Amino acid sequence: MKQQDMIVIDALELSNWDRDFLHLLQEGGVTCVHACCGLWENARETLSKVGGWHRFFKENDDLVMQVFEGEDILKAKEAGKIGVILGAQNTSALEDELSLVSVFNQLGVKVMQLTYNNQNLVGSSCYEDTDTGLSRYGRNVVKEMNRVGMVIDLSHVGDQTTLDAIELSTRPVAITHANPDWIYPTKRNKSEAVLRALKENGGMLGVCAYPHLLNGKETTLEEFCDMIVQTVEFMGIDHVGLGTDLTLNMSVEFLHWMRMGRWTHEMDYGAGSKANPSWPEWPEWFQTPADFPNIIYGLRQKGMTDEEVAKVMGGNWLRFFTDGFKTEKEAEQCVYHL
Repeated sequence: MKQQDMIVIDALELSNWDRDFLHLLQEGGVTCVHACCGLWENARETLSKVGGWHRFFKENDDLVMQVFEGEDILKAKEAGKIGVILGAQNTSALEDELSLVSVFNQLGVKVMQLTYNNQNLVGSSCYEDTDTGLSRYGRNVVKEMNRVGMVIDLSHVGDQTTLDAIELSTRPVAITHANPDWIYPTKRNKSEAVLRALKENGGMLGVCAYPHLLNGKETTLEEFCDMIVQTVEFMGIDHVGLGTDLTLNMSVEFLHWMRMGRWTHEMDYGAGSKANPSWPEWPEWFQTPADFPNIIYGLRQKGMTDEEVAKVMGGNWLRFFTDGFKTEKEAEQCVYHL
């Protein structure tokens, strides 16, 4: 398969979106990106963030389009545009109001991570000393996300809350940007128990190029692709994609917001660590979205077939999002017709 014919999907980027960035995505052959539109923002603030994205789509509609359903990803590919899936890395936008799940879903926030880097009303993050699992409210949020067709993301979520969500969810869930912790030990990466449960749930893992979740900027392309191969061996070829967590051209001020929100007055990098005080330096083979072809090359060098490469680069996410963005009723009707 030619590279230009592939569907390439990045399941998480937190970069500064402008026309130059869109051109870099096009240069890299990227079809669709799950873009973060919220971290600590409350409901009103998230509405403004979504409104900003809607203006961006309007002002750049020759290059980009919003994705509401899986078929929109194919439409973007056909039109030569970048498809953007809006998602939040926290449930702060819901505050304590369950009905806001469907409100944000209708606005096109199609992915929501249950927690970011600390405990919230839904459950615990990977950085808390104690993870008591999903709260009663959290269980209702999972059920409502299942109902409306909003994908549950568990990337920064604690192990017990993650396992609770997977057990409760009637639909496949995602870890959009993390790696196996037995390859790169860190609290943000995922255990064998979690990834085994994710596979059994029919879910997806987006392997992550964020340097703090690897061996830093010294991580080689061969090392990264070897991790993908090992992950595929554990998870199966149909459950692995990309979620680079690319942070290009982001300010130090935003880094402070990302780390601190409003919940602390001191910089907190997770688990009490004072390491990583700035944005990371990225490996030379992945500096911008224009470098996605390097990953295709690296996977082929590892012996993956074109079909396997196409699945990892985006085919698996296309299938997952196409099913996951349907309402529960629509998904049941699809199964019935089959």
